[in-house]
This record gives sequence, structure tokens and C-alpha cells, in this order.
Amino acid sequence: LHFDVAQGERVTLIGPSGSGKTTILRLVMTLEELTGGYIWIEGKPLTHDRRDGKRVRLREKEVAQTRKKIGMVFQHFNLFPNMSVIDNVTEAPVHVLGRSKDEARERGLALLDQVGLKDRADEHPSRLSGGQKQRVAIARALAMDPKIMLFDEPTSALDPEMVNEVLDVMVSLAREGMTMVVVTHEMQFAREIADRVVFMDGGVIVEEGPPELIFSAPRDPRINDWLTQSRTDVALLTTDLPTGPYPYAGTPWFSTPFGRDGIITAWQMLWLDPSLAEGVLTYLAMRQA
Repeated sequence: LHFDVAQGERVTLIGPSGSGKTTILRLVMTLEELTGGYIWIEGKPLTHDRRDGKRVRLREKEVAQTRKKIGMVFQHFNLFPNMSVIDNVTEAPVHVLGRSKDEARERGLALLDQVGLKDRADEHPSRLSGGQKQRVAIARALAMDPKIMLFDEPTSALDPEMVNEVLDVMVSLAREGMTMVVVTHEMQFAREIADRVVFMDGGVIVEEGPPELIFSAPRDPRINDWLTQSRTDVALLTTDLPTGPYPYAGTPWFSTPFGRDGIITAWQMLWLDPSLAEGVLTYLAMRQA
């Protein structure tokens, strides 16, 4: 497996579960041990180097120094529940980077303001929604001033109505030029922000290229098959209902009651022929009247 990311590049990793996408992020973050090969960050080896013709494990101090350049946002937030929002953001800068508490707090508040949560700085995570927790997690990662940000399906644990608030923050980071590697099932997001999309299957890179190529004219038939079988919630949740003389006409899918009323869910909608979607939504809206 050979995989590289240029400074300022936004790369999304897509593919079926178990294809190795998350493993790549965990290896880069040193959460899993690299059993062969090398990882380089800004020209420096991360965990192993080749010396005198041998592959050598670097000292932990050397690994930690390079790892500071990497930030990661996980699926499930991993916030400290006993700490306030601002303390979650400032803990690592104080104890890892050696910043003063005042300096870390000033920077932390600025980051919380960036993700729209400055007014919740003194709250505890238990009082936040899932989307707010994930935005705090992004601010916490940014507080370490990383050179590269890794995102492991950051919206997969969120309720549908909270997805966009997290994606908006990520889009903002992308526009600012942050180097990003994102594992995601949000295909519309991947299409909009990625410079390059990498499709993986079985632990190998099947194909990579610009979004317009991967989503519209992939060379490998496995990509079309996978895209057909895994149409994402976002594609539906960001689509307005067709206009017409019935309740909820022209409103987003997630804001309607029948996404969760037992008739049909957004996930079940993924398996419908897209050409039937308008008729199904029309029927549901009329039935709800």
C-alpha cells in the first residue's frame, strides 16, 4: 500500500466496511503498530526509520515529537465527561505543549468560537448534543495546532439533523487550507470538498482520483456497485421533498416526522430505486396529512 497526501490537500477515503480506511488513520495516529513499511510526516519518519539497512523502531520521544503534528477526530467524541468543554480543549495544550493555562484558554475560546460553541465553554459534555460534542472534539484537535487533521467517520454517530453542523465546520477547515484525510460515507461531502477520493477494498487502494472521476466515471466496476448499494443518508437528508399540494412540500427530509414513524426510515430509503424516491415521498407526505 502506497499512500501520500500533499500539504493542503483534502483526501477522502471511501469504500466498504473492513476495507482498511480507519486502519490507515489509526496507523498515522500511532494507535496501531506498523508491522512493516514506513510513515513519513513532513519528511520525517513517524515510527520507524531505515538505518544501516535495517528497519528500526524510533524512540517514543521521537515518535511523540512528530505525532504532535497530527490531530484526529473520532466517531464517538471521546470527551472527558468530568471536565468542562473548555477544559477538554485546553488539557492537551497545557500538559503536552507546555502552554500556560491563560494562553491555552484564550486559544481554546477562539477555537470554540470558530466552531460556534464559545457560549458553551463552561458546560459539561453531558449537556451537549451529539453534534455539539463532535464540534468540541474538532476544537480540541485544532488546539494542538496540527499540520494534518484526520477524521474517522465524524458524523456516523450523529442524529441526521446534527450532521450538517459538523460538516459545515469541516468545510470551513478545508477552505482555510487545512490538510485533511477523511474517512466518510457522506458522499456529497466527499464530492464537494475533496481534492482526491481514494476507494479502498480488501486493504488495497482500488482506484483514486478527483471526485468527478471517481463518482461519475470510475474505471473499476466495484466502485459503481458500491456507490449504488450505499447511497448515503446525506443524499436524502439534504434533498427537499418534491413540491406539491400536501404537508411538508419543499422541506428537508430530516425535518419531517415520517423519517422515524415506522413507515419508512431514511436508511430503508437507500435501498429504493432513486427513480421511485419522489413517488414514495409524495405518498408518505399525503398519508401523513
